[in-house]
Amino acid sequence: MSGHPDHRFAFPAVLVGSCALAFGPWLVRLSGVGPVAAGVWRLALALPFLFVIAALTRQPVHWPGRRLALLVATAAFFFAADLAAWHIGIHMTKLGNATLFGNVSSFAFAAWGLWLARRLPSRTQAAALSLAGIGAALLMGSSFELSSRNFTGDLLALFAGLLYTGYLIAVQHGRGSLKPMPLLFLSSAFGAAMLLPASLAFGEQIIPNDWTYPLLLALGSQVIGQGLLVYGIAYVPPLIVGLVLLTQPAISAFVGWAVYGEVLKPIDWIGAIAIGAALVLVRLPQRGLRTEAEAIS
Repeated sequence: MSGHPDHRFAFPAVLVGSCALAFGPWLVRLSGVGPVAAGVWRLALALPFLFVIAALTRQPVHWPGRRLALLVATAAFFFAADLAAWHIGIHMTKLGNATLFGNVSSFAFAAWGLWLARRLPSRTQAAALSLAGIGAALLMGSSFELSSRNFTGDLLALFAGLLYTGYLIAVQHGRGSLKPMPLLFLSSAFGAAMLLPASLAFGEQIIPNDWTYPLLLALGSQVIGQGLLVYGIAYVPPLIVGLVLLTQPAISAFVGWAVYGEVLKPIDWIGAIAIGAALVLVRLPQRGLRTEAEAIS
C-alpha cells in the first residue's frame, strides 16, 4: 500500500471506530434477543445503511473475483464466530472479564504486524504496548474476577479475541483490493447468513420485542464502528490499531459509571490515562511507523 497517499484521517477513524465498538457489549445485553441473534441483527440491520453509504461514496457493491470472494468469506467466518463466542461469553462472565479477555486481539494483531515486518518492536513501541497493557489491566482490575463460575465465559471471550484477530488480518489483506464499504457490506451479509442457522439451532429468541437496541447495535457497532475501522486499517500499522483497540476497556468503564452508577476509582483514571499516554507515545517515532506500514504492504 505504499502507493497510497498519507491519509491523515485514518488514525482518527480507527480511534472513533474503536470508541463506537466499545458500546457493543452494553447494547448486546439490552437487545432483548439471544446472544447469537444479537449478532445476526447487528449485521443484517446494517446492510441497507452500508449499501446507501457505498453508493453515496462511489464505492458500488459488486461481486469480487474468486480469490477476493474467498477472502471476504474468510473474514465473515472469523467475524461471525467472534460475535457468537463474544456475545455468549458476555452473558456467562463478568463484563470486566469479557472486556479484558476479548481485547487479547489488541496484542495479537500488534504482534502479527511486527512479525510480518520481520522485526522486534522498538523501545518506544515496547514501552507503549506495556503502558497500554498495564492501563487495561488497571481499568478492569476492580471488576475482573477469576473463578470456576466464570471459567467458560472467560474462555469464550478469549477465543473471541483470537477470532477477531483473524478477522482483522483478513480485512487488512482485503483492503488491498476492495474499497471499505463493499468489503464491509459483503462480509456483513455473509456473516449474518452464517449466524442465523446457529441462532435457530440454539433455540434463541430471534425477534426482539423492541427494535431500538438491535438497531443501535447495528448503527453504532457495525456501520460506524466497523465502517471506520475497515477504512482506517488500510493505512494504520497493526501495532497502532492494536493499541487503539485498547481504548475499549476505558470506554467500558465509563459506560459502567454513567449507566450503572459504578464508581470510578483513582486506579481507573490512572488506567485510562496510561492507555492515552501509550497512544501518544507510539505516534511519536513517525519514521519507524512509516517503515512498518510499508513493510506490511
